[in-house]
Amino acid sequence: MGARGTWSCTAPCRGLARGPTRGAARGPFGSLRLVAVLASMVACGPVVTDAAGQAAGCAKADFEAVVDEAAEALRDLNQKHKPEFQERLKTLKDKRGWSHDQFMKEAAPFVKDEAIAGFEAKSSELLDQISTLGQGGAAAATPDCGLLVELKARMKLLVDIQTKKWGYMFGKLDAELAK
Repeated sequence: MGARGTWSCTAPCRGLARGPTRGAARGPFGSLRLVAVLASMVACGPVVTDAAGQAAGCAKADFEAVVDEAAEALRDLNQKHKPEFQERLKTLKDKRGWSHDQFMKEAAPFVKDEAIAGFEAKSSELLDQISTLGQGGAAAATPDCGLLVELKARMKLLVDIQTKKWGYMFGKLDAELAK
């Protein structure tokens, strides 16, 4: 970062935010796209605001903190839920006596259905919005400190959607285990 509020983004950052990340994370455990977008945003350093939306007081550290907190929350969600979910899937496989091939077929609806696709579509939409806001801030000639509030809201919504997705997936699996 140069003078206060002046940000730059190199071509590799822009490519990371828009190129290979598009559609990279699919399924209940995928967060590659999110990590790539968040990493590119920290590297590119979009300009942000304080809660009042004032231009003064914008700092890269404020933005990085928001990104770090959201990334950490998503990592924690996956680290918390993935092993337990996989264990419950294995329990279902054992309970039903499925072969590996049969398990792969029968377990698919627990990780991919219309509702899960809806959660993933909304997450993808939010990632696009987050990336666009970050790129806009990085390209701005003067800081637009109103972005921090917008980014916080979108990142919180992203975490909330992923939390709901896990809840839905566990609910569906637990109902099947109860049969």
